[in-house]
Amino acid sequence: METNRREFLKTSGLFTGGAILSSLPFSSYGYHTSADDTIKIALIGCGGRGSGAAAQALSTTQNVKLVAMADAFSDRLDGAYTALTKRKYKNDAGEDVNVASKIDVPQDRKFVGLDAYKQAIALADVVILATPPGFRPMHFEEAVKQNKHIFMEKPVATDGPGIRRVLAAAEEAKRKKLNVVVGLQRHYQRNYREAMNRIHDGKIGDIVGGSVYWVSGGVWNNPRKAGQTEMEYQMRNWYYFNWLCGDHITEQHVHNIDVANWAKQGYPVSAQGTGGRQVRTGKEFGEIFDHHIVDFTYADGTLINSQCRHYEGTYSKVDEQFLGTKGRIDSFNGNNTVLKSYKGNKVIYGHEGKGDRNPYQVEHDELFAAIAKGEYKFADAENGAKSTLTSIMGRMATYSGKTVKWEDALNSEINLFPEKLAWDALPKLLPGSDGYYPVAVPGKTIVV
Repeated sequence: METNRREFLKTSGLFTGGAILSSLPFSSYGYHTSADDTIKIALIGCGGRGSGAAAQALSTTQNVKLVAMADAFSDRLDGAYTALTKRKYKNDAGEDVNVASKIDVPQDRKFVGLDAYKQAIALADVVILATPPGFRPMHFEEAVKQNKHIFMEKPVATDGPGIRRVLAAAEEAKRKKLNVVVGLQRHYQRNYREAMNRIHDGKIGDIVGGSVYWVSGGVWNNPRKAGQTEMEYQMRNWYYFNWLCGDHITEQHVHNIDVANWAKQGYPVSAQGTGGRQVRTGKEFGEIFDHHIVDFTYADGTLINSQCRHYEGTYSKVDEQFLGTKGRIDSFNGNNTVLKSYKGNKVIYGHEGKGDRNPYQVEHDELFAAIAKGEYKFADAENGAKSTLTSIMGRMATYSGKTVKWEDALNSEINLFPEKLAWDALPKLLPGSDGYYPVAVPGKTIVV
């Protein structure tokens, strides 16, 4: 195993750059030292999800160490460092995990700024990409260019041009045999895996319909502060601007949409739907809608209905259900899943999830186990990009009020990313004199 791992590290380019990190010992000349086992990690994006992903990576049983951190904002980086070194963490068995002992990030390996990611990526074997999703294409490209294994959070882009960049980098990652895991963690959740295996084995027949949901009360909001440039404000309040977030149909509901694609073993050919801002209408909510309802049509004519909304004080549902020609799955219901036949309502398969492992942890366990063994096992980026594109196509349909085809969404030249990325530069979307941002109007907004 150790010989395979050393060869893997050399052939996959994990230790490129010679003595680029001279303060951390490593082997690049074919000999073995006790330090060879250490898998070095860089965290790019130090918000709550980033620090959570880092803690999960450091909770694996592999010999791992966090050696670099990067964020656009120093306070977020410092907050993540404090959380990782001061909080108490437990594994799935409830046992204490000494995450802090696996952190070696002195001040000179804490990188702050809009291009800080490049410096941090250079020092690692594995990178965790957890910034707002608008940055994911450029960060993923850089990590692949530098020959790193990658864990990247969903979604992986916010527009068609970004998706094309991710798909191209995904092909390069495959060529280089770089493991890539995307944080669509239902793929690492036992009840989903077991149910999907049976669905794909035909236990409920062909999937001919279904519905997927993320209906909830909404998320955080960061008010504008005095002295902020427009760029800083939008980045601090990133959930409400499409170049950063993609709207909540993409940032959040992509999980459920991805499950639909997984069940169908394919991607829809078109989308049509409706949406708008009915409840969440203040200027602090930027440009995104508070509800989307979309019909996704697949190549065989199957319709999957998608619903997501952010309304306070209403019922919540985060789930998926599918109808087959022989049976159905009414709900994944957390970890408890039941497949039933139509005839006699017979249970085809029942899964009780008590004791199932946390999928957020499993995705890191499996990734780092593969790397430690010198295995090329994970190529999640293509599916991550195509499920993200499915959600973007849904947003394009609700914003325009028109039917949007897969090819039109993929080939769209509407690039949401700023022309220049700098603190004194202006994003493409700007508020009016009243402080309100332009919002899509179905029937008038052009999305293709």
